[in-house]
Amino acid sequence: MAVARGRIDVEGGLLKLGMAREGVVTDIKVREGDHVRKGQLLASLDSDLASLAVSAAQTEQQQVQVQAKQLERRIKFTELKAKRLADAAAAGAGDSQSADEAREAAQQLRDEIENNRTDAAVAARKLTAARYELAQRSLHAPIDAEVVRRLIQPGATASPQSGPTFVLLPDEARIVRAELNESFTGAVLPGMKAEITDDSGSGLPPLSAHVLRISSVLGSSTLEEDPLIRANMRTVECVLAFDQPPPPSLRVGQRMLVRFGS
Repeated sequence: MAVARGRIDVEGGLLKLGMAREGVVTDIKVREGDHVRKGQLLASLDSDLASLAVSAAQTEQQQVQVQAKQLERRIKFTELKAKRLADAAAAGAGDSQSADEAREAAQQLRDEIENNRTDAAVAARKLTAARYELAQRSLHAPIDAEVVRRLIQPGATASPQSGPTFVLLPDEARIVRAELNESFTGAVLPGMKAEITDDSGSGLPPLSAHVLRISSVLGSSTLEEDPLIRANMRTVECVLAFDQPPPPSLRVGQRMLVRFGS
């Protein structure tokens, strides 16, 4: 019977979150142990400058929109005037120079309208960019999870280079990552049944599981405590899923003993 040491984990492991921008932490909304939902606000950085940038971009966009309405009114009047003068000149009731000048004025306004449309597109992009930068100064939970560590305080400076600000435990099914000795790699296959027991001898009843996958890469053991044995032991990672939801008392990182073929 193949036996391996393992530990409780979730797919992808713990999630370390950091700030996307540098700044002073102004607000923290959660504490360690809190359960958070996807999209929930965790913390915020100072955002005065970013808010001013959004206000400036909104003002610029509003100015462009006002100009667009003014040009729209002017082009209607100018085109109507140009048509009337052209009709009068064609009927001999007006001079052609006035008609040409009115037509040229209408064309200039059309050019101004095209420029205004370009300005409107630029202003919209500026506003989008400013709002994006403002949003980057707030940290939200990307998934449903439990806050296991909070590594910042109000007034502290945080940045992408300063490391994680929160560590989250995702609301994912518990798995077992077992270190299978290389001598057993041919005896253990995906789908094989296994029995999981607590390596600490806490009296936890055995739990049934099955092999999800076996790594193709050999590596050194991380669970073997004897450094001499660890230096010479080569293992492959074997991931197992529980057949039934494990008890809540089972903690991520807890060491387990896996007996394959049980």
